[in-house]
Amino acid sequence: MVEKTKISTVINLWKEDKKHYVKKSSYSAYMLLIENHLLPTFGHKHEVYEADVQEFVFTKLDEGLSQKTIKDILIVLKMILKFGMKNKVFEYQQFDIQFPTERENNGIEVLSKSNQRKIMNHVQEHFTFKNLGIYICLSAGIRIGEICALTWDEIDTGIGVIHIRKTIQRIYIIEDSDRHTELILDSPKTKNSIRDIPMSRDLLKMLKPIKRIVNNSFYVLTNDMKPTEPRTYRNYYKRLMKELDMPELKFHGLRHSFATRCIESNCDYKTVSVILGHSNITTTLNLYVHPNMEQKKKCIDQMFKGLR
Repeated sequence: MVEKTKISTVINLWKEDKKHYVKKSSYSAYMLLIENHLLPTFGHKHEVYEADVQEFVFTKLDEGLSQKTIKDILIVLKMILKFGMKNKVFEYQQFDIQFPTERENNGIEVLSKSNQRKIMNHVQEHFTFKNLGIYICLSAGIRIGEICALTWDEIDTGIGVIHIRKTIQRIYIIEDSDRHTELILDSPKTKNSIRDIPMSRDLLKMLKPIKRIVNNSFYVLTNDMKPTEPRTYRNYYKRLMKELDMPELKFHGLRHSFATRCIESNCDYKTVSVILGHSNITTTLNLYVHPNMEQKKKCIDQMFKGLR
């Protein structure tokens, strides 16, 4: 009798193959999901059935994982199983997994207009390079990894544009028995994230005199050759928000606030999507385009005008 191959063996073969095709940060994310979730549940098995995966989903929901995280894990599992099928290790059986209906409100958190003005005024009155980074995020909607990686040569005050070309992040490396973290400078999240963002008049006015005297190769947040990493900058941001007596808002809320102000100003959705670096306009629509009561009333009034 031929002994069947364990899923753990297929995972190891998939890992060796996958590392040649994906970014180091993506590979690191895959390894974490495999190590923490897939190997403990499926590693000892020889086959994976739909019922096993459905039970896995309910278990992870009970453990407090979000549906998005679980779906990310299932994407990796499917890649591994298809790899096993392609290499004739076992047959791949597609599974149709059900998730409970999400009833909670998953609305994004944003700054009110008055709080946004308060922060931006504070930065103008209490200039530091770290404060400047928060002002840039509120003015251009860039991500924390992108602002940490931004150097002065990517700020063009001549044409008034910020060039987003890289991001910085700390990733967790899992290689056999070795476990460590690395700070890596890499290309942004997706090809759409490589983008050029026009500066507002106020931001351009603030940056022009600074740009004349800084070293172009220095990082904006440190004005030094050495960058600050996202975790450190996130902690700085939290302290500043507490100092300004602001409601608790994740750093990513600055990006949400920028996008929300754009939509409120009736900017067209495609333009907002491109500025944010979203891979498609659907992401922008799902996140930010939620008509308020005033817009709903206007819509119904227009509909009845058409009936008259």
